[in-house]
Amino acid sequence: MPELPDVDVYIEHIAARTLGHTLERVRLASPFVLRTAEPPLAAAAGRRVVSASRLGKRIVLGLGDEAGPAALYLVIHLMVAGRFKWKPAGAPVPGKLGLAAFDFDSGTLLLTEASTKKRASVHLVRADGLAALDPGGVEVLGSDVGAFAARLRSENHTLKRALTDPRLFSGIGNAYSDEILHHARMSPVKLTSRLTDEEIARLHASIHVVLEEWTDRLRKEAGEFPEKVTAFRPEMAVHGKYGEPCPRCARPVQRIRYADNESNYCPTCQTDGKLLADRSLSRLMRGDWPKTLEELEAKKTQGRAASAPAGSFAARAASFIPERAAPADADAKTSAPATPAPAGPNAKDYARRGGAIATATNAPKKKSAVTATDASAPAPGRATSPAAPGRATSPAPGKKGSATAPGKTGSAVAPGKTGSATRGHSRRR
Repeated sequence: MPELPDVDVYIEHIAARTLGHTLERVRLASPFVLRTAEPPLAAAAGRRVVSASRLGKRIVLGLGDEAGPAALYLVIHLMVAGRFKWKPAGAPVPGKLGLAAFDFDSGTLLLTEASTKKRASVHLVRADGLAALDPGGVEVLGSDVGAFAARLRSENHTLKRALTDPRLFSGIGNAYSDEILHHARMSPVKLTSRLTDEEIARLHASIHVVLEEWTDRLRKEAGEFPEKVTAFRPEMAVHGKYGEPCPRCARPVQRIRYADNESNYCPTCQTDGKLLADRSLSRLMRGDWPKTLEELEAKKTQGRAASAPAGSFAARAASFIPERAAPADADAKTSAPATPAPAGPNAKDYARRGGAIATATNAPKKKSAVTATDASAPAPGRATSPAAPGRATSPAPGKKGSATAPGKTGSAVAPGKTGSATRGHSRRR
């Protein structure tokens, strides 16, 4: 989500192109992006842009008459994936990502959103409606330490939640809160009620350093217009850097997952080496969750070992893996004669097992079919009538149908059964 540095740079470029110019019309590609019905959107057409400002993470364009103050306010909230593009006047709205186009006499401002969850919004309100959209957060860059401390201690939350709450502080989100806390060397889960005056002063100073540094950096990278606005940048210290070395201590950055977000931190620099529960793997491991980075590395080493201690997480995880069949004795393999690769139905099984047939190699195999050479030999305990090759066997005297083994069906019926040899099937009573 674009935060204070990104939004401020957006406003600077939009103001340079629209202040004093007329908004000719607004084209909506998605009707859901407009969240207000009164005043109608057509009321904004023909009005002049008299101001461009930020309200939290929202961009506000004041629209007035030729000589009067702003009478209407166009409020645009980019949310997570909303972005702006500046194009020549009358540029078409992108078919897949486009939400709206704001046509000025100086060019067209396109609003896009690269997400299936359409969260970006446009409000057209009067002055009283603008106040209703203000979440009430303090502008940290314009406040002193005393006002900052009073707002921070007004509610007892973790530092991560307090900094990202728009009702407490304006413009700070998930990305820059990670950078601020890392710069201040403070844990994201430390409660605001337990902060000392020195810690609050250090946090206030870190907010100024991080936000001002990133605003200046984004101004230089913007060029003609800020096109590559993202919350993940290679120059960031910890945000989006899970598993990568911390730029201060070179230890791996860790994370805490919650909902669609994650908080990144350095255990060595921020939590005195303590590994915070990540809300995913920690719930699975429960009591086996490591408390420090050293314990985490030790558990990784144990997981790679051939045998895991009974009752450990590695052993429990291994219990879900199907066990392979034990290989044949190596001595038996060397002493037994080589078995040629079988043909027929066992060929695929032979190849899949790398030359080891599923059945025991020394066990006698049952004959599945009578071959042509021993077709005339009767099976032990069975009486059959000799027949010439290619001819059906003659039925037993006094029986209907041809003779077959007891309990079998087919063209030859069992004793006591009826059937027809010519029809090629048996009929059961």
